[in-house]
Amino acid sequence: MGSGDKVALSCPNLPYFPIVYYGVLKAGATIVPLNILLKGREVAYHLEDADVKAYFCFEGTPDLPIGAEGHAGFQQAQTEHFFLITVDPSAPSPIEGAETLGAAIADQPATFESAVTEATDTATILYTSGTTGQPKGAELSHVNTMMNVLTCNRLFDSKPASDAHVVALPLFHTFGATVQMHAGFSTAATLYLIPRFDAAQVIGLMNTETITVFAGVPTMWWGLLEALTDDVDVDRIAGNLRRGLSGGASLPVEHHRAGPRAVRGDDFRRLRPVRNIAGGDVQRS
Repeated sequence: MGSGDKVALSCPNLPYFPIVYYGVLKAGATIVPLNILLKGREVAYHLEDADVKAYFCFEGTPDLPIGAEGHAGFQQAQTEHFFLITVDPSAPSPIEGAETLGAAIADQPATFESAVTEATDTATILYTSGTTGQPKGAELSHVNTMMNVLTCNRLFDSKPASDAHVVALPLFHTFGATVQMHAGFSTAATLYLIPRFDAAQVIGLMNTETITVFAGVPTMWWGLLEALTDDVDVDRIAGNLRRGLSGGASLPVEHHRAGPRAVRGDDFRRLRPVRNIAGGDVQRS
């Protein structure tokens, strides 16, 4: 795997995602993150369309069999290599004939030199939702990604080695990947990865940890307001939350109006909107 190769990744918000993602870029290849909800035939389309050489896929759960669907898609495509990411790296593969990531890297060196790439080389291929015809791959170069990260850090006044993000946005989407994963890693932030958004879980985390950044779509913000209970220290959460980011869609005025009533006037009363590169409202204290 190297320069010019395409490598696909299906994985929820787990440490394996950035490990594989940045490993692929370090090797000089192009990463193709896939929606973890894709079915086998959809996976096959993406692998073929992007001319993928290797595919890393998380095993998933009985309710969300990412690995089974991914392997089914792999078998329909012309992709050369399939690696199953298991929860336990030392565990055997639950899919017959599928090599695990743990087994594949067991004899590999712990470090390797970064491949030399050009700023204009394609770093990532992100697929559209396919609202008109089949999904289409949008190419982002290394310089695209770097400039987006610099813009985020300047816009949000990121604090090196001090910010802590709750990352509930899917990392296979550009919003979560750019605003939180890339920007977070570039400033040595702490990232709390949430594999599947659960408002009560996020509020619980904010209530016990010093969370300074949260990014979400409007429905996530509404979910957080609905999840507030009497045992939540809202003043502590609001005091710690340095940046609250909303994108993907406009944040409805109703959210602002209903929010204070829903949380006794203590929620994000100091927040005011600013522009956001993600395409929606950004809230800043």
